[in-house]
Amino acid sequence: MRTIEGLQIFVRVAELSSFTQAAEQLGLPKARVSTAVQQLESELGTRLLHRTTRRVQLTQDGQAFYERSKDVLADMDELQTMFQQGVQSLRGRLRVDMPTLIARDQIVPRLPQFLAEHPHIDIELSSTDRRVDLVREGFDCVLRVGPLIDSGLVARPLGELQQVNCASPAYLRQHGTPTTLHDLAAHRLIHYVPTLGGKPSGWEYQEQGRTQTVAMAGGLTVNSTEAYQAACLAGLGLIQAPAAGVQSLIERGLLVKVMPQHRAPPLPVSLLYANRRNLPKRVQVFMAWVAQALALYLDTGH
Repeated sequence: MRTIEGLQIFVRVAELSSFTQAAEQLGLPKARVSTAVQQLESELGTRLLHRTTRRVQLTQDGQAFYERSKDVLADMDELQTMFQQGVQSLRGRLRVDMPTLIARDQIVPRLPQFLAEHPHIDIELSSTDRRVDLVREGFDCVLRVGPLIDSGLVARPLGELQQVNCASPAYLRQHGTPTTLHDLAAHRLIHYVPTLGGKPSGWEYQEQGRTQTVAMAGGLTVNSTEAYQAACLAGLGLIQAPAAGVQSLIERGLLVKVMPQHRAPPLPVSLLYANRRNLPKRVQVFMAWVAQALALYLDTGH
């Protein structure tokens, strides 16, 4: 059995959760499909699939092997077309992660153009505010907002997101409008933490080039940027958020800027990818497209 053929069979069985359906789609006898997976498990020395009379399910080892197998097959597709000219020769899977609001507002609306130019690329887009593990979770690249703490990854800086302080009109009518740091003692801050259980930093501002914080009361802590905005709109407190993400809400009068002289520092935005000697062309092209798509959204310092 050829290894690549075995990977192709295994991936199709895993995706369809069925030997029968995989055999039908591949145009192979069911016995051959079953034998191919058994041989693969024997060569690897581990069980990849749980088999029952009702369904086929990946084991923990099978899930990890499935993710890597898709990458290997995508790389093989790229090798077979590496000397073909034109953007439509790019093919394979792209697995990427980025913050929810950037995915929703900036990337997804522009994706039809990218996919039209690269019809043989399949994108798996994860949009979450948690810090995914790029290597262990099999991502080709991730878009990060904020200081970088990942070691062993290559970072491509894209720019910065300027931040503003906001509150809802209802909140300001009830609590007044803060104008100084001293005023914050009488206000509530909606706390944001990447992981619940973490310690909120409080109100951030810059003084002589250094970031300072003011501890503030607040009855709500969230770990989602969408919940962060929603809580502010509901009048639950003040927030410090990227200006681009709340600009439309400010223009519509749903949020109001406060204390412009005491803003949080800008948030760096970066693309991260594994330190691979030969980064697949499809990943390079996608990252260049993301950088272009976000060019007007970010402050690049130019």
